[in-house]
Amino acid sequence: MADTYDLVVIGSGPGGYVGAIKAAQLGLKVAVVEKRKTYGGTCLNVGCIPSKALLHASEMFAEAQHSFADLGIEVAPKLDLAKMLGHKDKTVKANVDGVAFLFKKNKIDGITGTGRIKAAGEVEVTGEDGTTRSLATKAICIATGSAVAGIPGVSVAFDGTTIVSSDDAIALKTVPQTMIVVGGGVIGLELGSVWHRLGAKVTVVEYLDKVLGPMDGDVSAQFQKMMLKQGLEFRLGAKVTAVEAADGGARVTFEPVKGGAAETLSADVVLVATGRKPYTEGLGLQEAGVALDGMGRVEIDAHYATNVPGIYAIGDVVKGPMLAHKAEDEGIALAEILAGQAGHVNYGVIPSVVYTSPEVASIGKTEEELKKEGVAYAVGKFPFTANGRARAMLHTDGFVKFLTDKATDRVLGCHIVGFGAGDMIHEAAVLMEFGGSAEDLARTCHAHPTLSEAVREAAFAAFAKPIHI
Repeated sequence: MADTYDLVVIGSGPGGYVGAIKAAQLGLKVAVVEKRKTYGGTCLNVGCIPSKALLHASEMFAEAQHSFADLGIEVAPKLDLAKMLGHKDKTVKANVDGVAFLFKKNKIDGITGTGRIKAAGEVEVTGEDGTTRSLATKAICIATGSAVAGIPGVSVAFDGTTIVSSDDAIALKTVPQTMIVVGGGVIGLELGSVWHRLGAKVTVVEYLDKVLGPMDGDVSAQFQKMMLKQGLEFRLGAKVTAVEAADGGARVTFEPVKGGAAETLSADVVLVATGRKPYTEGLGLQEAGVALDGMGRVEIDAHYATNVPGIYAIGDVVKGPMLAHKAEDEGIALAEILAGQAGHVNYGVIPSVVYTSPEVASIGKTEEELKKEGVAYAVGKFPFTANGRARAMLHTDGFVKFLTDKATDRVLGCHIVGFGAGDMIHEAAVLMEFGGSAEDLARTCHAHPTLSEAVREAAFAAFAKPIHI
């Protein structure tokens, strides 16, 4: 006889596990099906968490090399890569074990195996040994996330050592002398910067004529200058036509998007970081009649319901930005909807962060988007060079930029390049969630000296004038 649940979630990434916990807190009987031996999906196992462990560790190494002397600290740092990778692995274990604890605490049944939708109301789980079991449920949530996308139109033979994806790039056993990163987006720049700080010469090859494609143009331009100053090299407006192993390493061939002669670069390691695609393989969606859109994403309505009653989907597998926190919010909203409440996600207030050094953080509209939409707007900017705390910390690179409605002063977007940007952006997020204005933030007392004073000053600049510049 099949086990019976109120909700079966397929996938235990941020969307799946958070949604499951919220549903259990609201009184639903919940099971989560996960094909990995550990919970947390890509994010906790090979994505967000391990990459941030390496970013932090490599930043500390770089500061010890280049900044400590200016603070009166004399050291001669030596890299122990195995120990650094060990720190990364311990961080991952603590997080995935934490999810397992939360499942137990909330009486969620975690089931290891590959889930497949047999029909609305039934999930079949196949274990490693090939045995199957059936789960009967009132609702099914598809939360299977995304997979490495590769390069459109180019065959890439990932080998895990010389031609690698982001999954492999968090576990290289030695620091390569040279690395080519295909893709100038978040993943490529984060992992490329890690290996650059540890000693690799890194060249980024990007199809667009700017890095961090969808981000505000001011931010992108300033950030690229910072990366160039740090020693990364860029080939922009470059269409990659081949990635292949060669001479113990790999080589990348690309040609100018606007036309011109092809160029080939060789490196010890090539990291292909050209984005991710929805993971729907083996779920039985076609057989169950679940509709996909033209990009392979599961089609849903405003309440995360597919065209098949009782089957829902959230996270990277549906429309919207592929961000862990977006998936988490959707998981919570769906749980509330299934429990008879009014779950909701404000997609206009979802922050995006690039965890490089310095960090880049963005929320709401970019200046380019406002121009395209014909919105009359005002700009308020303030540089960290004029912030006392930033000077004391030797972290004066970057700025804060607000975009506001010219008539009402309501904040439409905020963009930060600088140390701690990923934390400071939430000041703008809360403000925007409540429909606040730049003046609302500027008239809110900020502790001195803090980096957040730069956020306040940029808000002042948007509706009046900043004080400290």
